[in-house]
Amino acid sequence: MLFSLSLSISPTTLTSSPRFKFHSCPHVLPPTPKPPPPRLRASSQAHHVILHDNGTVAGAGAPVEENILPAGLRRESMPRHVALVMDGNRRWARIRGLPVGSGYEAGVRSLRSVVELCCKLGIRVLSVFAFSSENWFRPQAEVEFLMELFERGMRDEMGSLLRENIRISVIGDSSKLSRSLQELITRTEETTKTNCGLQLIVAVSYSGQYDIVQACQKIALKVKDGLIEPNDINESLIKQELETNCTEFPYPDLLIRTSGELRISNFLLWQLAYTELFFAQSLWPDFGEVEFLEALQAFQQRQRRYGGRDF
Repeated sequence: MLFSLSLSISPTTLTSSPRFKFHSCPHVLPPTPKPPPPRLRASSQAHHVILHDNGTVAGAGAPVEENILPAGLRRESMPRHVALVMDGNRRWARIRGLPVGSGYEAGVRSLRSVVELCCKLGIRVLSVFAFSSENWFRPQAEVEFLMELFERGMRDEMGSLLRENIRISVIGDSSKLSRSLQELITRTEETTKTNCGLQLIVAVSYSGQYDIVQACQKIALKVKDGLIEPNDINESLIKQELETNCTEFPYPDLLIRTSGELRISNFLLWQLAYTELFFAQSLWPDFGEVEFLEALQAFQQRQRRYGGRDF
């Protein structure tokens, strides 16, 4: 259902290795087995407390017409925007003695699962950190592999994106991408712009610092051209110039980072000011429905005060 950029790499720095190889690996080992999660599905009988789309609660044995939520989740408290730092693909492959590319290939399953869950749960926006500005310093073979994978995947998955009503937006410094990839991104965004389901924001050649700098540069030009005064500059104006101005909900409610690392790695720095953070121990290819629902449950247990008093 998702194009192959979902094989994203983590934004941490990579060092070269004599074992470093890229090739397609049809025998990728499956992720570590997990207990079956509660399924989000339509059912004629509910076996736990569920919440209908209209907000009414039905108890055990009640008929269900809409998709049900796992026990412990509340539809009215669902985050509208979830951001993902998908870390651990390389480690996943190394642990299994596989080529690094196999870790990225395995990661596609995790992103597909999360995208499907977001669609079912009514989450409006999913932002994924696919390739950071710092990732250009990685080995050339890896960069070329990922760019080719991104381009090929976008071509192959266009039909699925349209069928699933998913809107694609790509943010980042596109000037560093190949001309063919830039043109493909433009066509994909144009083709899916009227889709009203999940909006998938893919950050490619992106950094949070770059995003703030480019917003300031645009504002400075407006001041220079006499369109605005310096005193007109405020948070709202900066928000309008950030790359996340492509969505109705630019500020993530929840950020999830995998692999046990406790940092945000230059992702959406301005936008994450009041975002709830969840750090999962699973490597990204092992991250699935169980872990995603755990993150949502943790989010719904928190009190978001935005700097205000706790009455």
